Amino acid sequence: MPHDAEYIQRDRTWHPPALSPAYKTSVSRSPRLPLISIEQTVSEITGPRFGHGDIGALDHDLLKNYATTGDPVGERIIVHGRVLDQEGRPVPETLVEVWQANAGGRYRHRKDTYFAPIDPNFGGCGRTITDENGSYFFRTVKPGAYPWRNSINDWRPAHIHVSVFGRAFCQRLITQLYFEGDPLIPRCPIAQSIADPVAIDMLTAKLDMGAAIPLDSLAYRFDIVLRGRRSTLFENRLEGN
Repeated sequence: MPHDAEYIQRDRTWHPPALSPAYKTSVSRSPRLPLISIEQTVSEITGPRFGHGDIGALDHDLLKNYATTGDPVGERIIVHGRVLDQEGRPVPETLVEVWQANAGGRYRHRKDTYFAPIDPNFGGCGRTITDENGSYFFRTVKPGAYPWRNSINDWRPAHIHVSVFGRAFCQRLITQLYFEGDPLIPRCPIAQSIADPVAIDMLTAKLDMGAAIPLDSLAYRFDIVLRGRRSTLFENRLEGN
């Protein structure tokens, strides 16, 4: 692919609109006026940065990185995949972070007041760096669904939040993965604010029996695709997505 290839323009219909009335809090959070593009300065472009020394040996293992008295409760799973650019090439040395609710659907957060109990052996956070093939993996428990105050009986599907960093903390993308076959996905106002069903499918981790550990853990594959070199210009820089 020649280096002077044209940039692929951002598809504004691919991402959900800021205002999605069925997702009630978007009404108050969506902007009322057009967004303003502000040129970034040296402080945003050059740092702060993260280093490989920031990653601990158990950071990717949510079954062990918080446990003190035993294993977490819940269905043990592996979530794995690759970080790729838009041409399908691997993106190595990329920091991937995850956070999630426990098997009962409750986050370890003081503002989470759901009735499900806190698991004393589960923190719900992990991080890792992709290898030379852009690959990553986490061990964890499958998160539970939980109710949220959108309408009288709305429930969030089981999901894991995923953050991908570039070379600096300002180069950050955040998404969330769902699980194949979850009947709550088509009922979720947040997921259904995405108009294209193909886009929702790309947010759904697929069962991968080939990566499962017999008598131990099921596995789900979730590839993360970035725009890479053919990125849309973003705030006067090439790194935007």
